[in-house]
Amino acid sequence: MIRNLLLLFFTTSVFYTVTAQESDYQLIEKTLNYYMEGGSNRDFDTLKKAFHDTATMKYITEEGYKEVNALEFFSGMKPGPKSDRINRIAEITVSGHAANARLELEYKDFTFVDFMNLLKIDGEWKIVNKIFYKRLN
Repeated sequence: MIRNLLLLFFTTSVFYTVTAQESDYQLIEKTLNYYMEGGSNRDFDTLKKAFHDTATMKYITEEGYKEVNALEFFSGMKPGPKSDRINRIAEITVSGHAANARLELEYKDFTFVDFMNLLKIDGEWKIVNKIFYKRLN
């Protein structure tokens, strides 16, 4: 009897953990899709749903290292035709309330490789930091 109860407890615990992890992956994908769809459709209102208000973006230009508030950077986005690119979530890693993801935004001649750090804040996954690289195709 005790063996059966322990087995039931263990099975339930494992199922709950797996279900919770799958749910977090789905919520992270939703956040990343806000970013990718907002960018592709030039829709700042959708894109900003992905970011925490204080999210930073760090990158390298010909002038050197840059660090900006991500929402301020994207706030200059102008409505226009949909971007001709392929969005891909290449990888997601989750550990508790922290996660990171690698995205590939493929255009005709180049691909942006974005590395996103996310935190689960008040039950919502938000991008808190983005770094990226522009790779020529």
